[in-house]
Amino acid sequence: MASPPTRLVRYTLSLLLVPVLAAAGLMSYGFVTLPDVARLAGVNPSTTVLIETRRAEAAEKGRPFSLAWTWVPLARISPHLQKAVIVSEDASFYEHHGFDWEGLQEALTRNWEQGKLSRGGSTITQQLAKNLYLSSEKNLLRKAHEALIAWEIERRLPKQRILELYLNVAEWGHGVFGAEAAARHHFEKSAAELTEEEAALLAAMLPSPRRNDPMQYTPYLARRQEEILYWMHRENGGQQPTAEP
Repeated sequence: MASPPTRLVRYTLSLLLVPVLAAAGLMSYGFVTLPDVARLAGVNPSTTVLIETRRAEAAEKGRPFSLAWTWVPLARISPHLQKAVIVSEDASFYEHHGFDWEGLQEALTRNWEQGKLSRGGSTITQQLAKNLYLSSEKNLLRKAHEALIAWEIERRLPKQRILELYLNVAEWGHGVFGAEAAARHHFEKSAAELTEEEAALLAAMLPSPRRNDPMQYTPYLARRQEEILYWMHRENGGQQPTAEP
């Protein structure tokens, strides 16, 4: 018969083993259900989970859903918009491998202080994973799945393709998806023709694209636009690092 100390050790080990096994099970499930990310190297998605979610929301409320979405290659998206989105959404985009650990740590600290999962510290790659494949629910299981998909995206695709995908599926208003549709809808011009100021304004919309409308130039949008312009003007801000000779 085991002594009390021995039973205590076994009980403690069993308590520690439960979360470890649960985490292992979640990881296994995540890997088994990973989408076929590799095909995105040469094939543009025909829709996204976010688009279909917006379509379903409109149907549930009995409203029509009008989709504005035109795919364009990265070469036809203004470098100003590329830079503006990077400096505003993910300044370390070209340095990390899908995760901005410092940003994540700051977000977790804020979440702990606020007592809720309100900020995710998401990189562009993580946001792409969410827009393409996942719901907008804020829970740890969804964030774990997002992290696995982001890791797979970074492993399979070059940075320029990731940026191209993100700029083409990002939401920029009610039924407005992608940089080309956003430029046409908000400024009546192509994504290639966007100025610095227009690009910064579109980037300022991204945290809440259906609430922040450039036609209603709020103090928040004005302040955020100025902040983004400031970082865009910093040396090499948001640009892909050049190779050393």
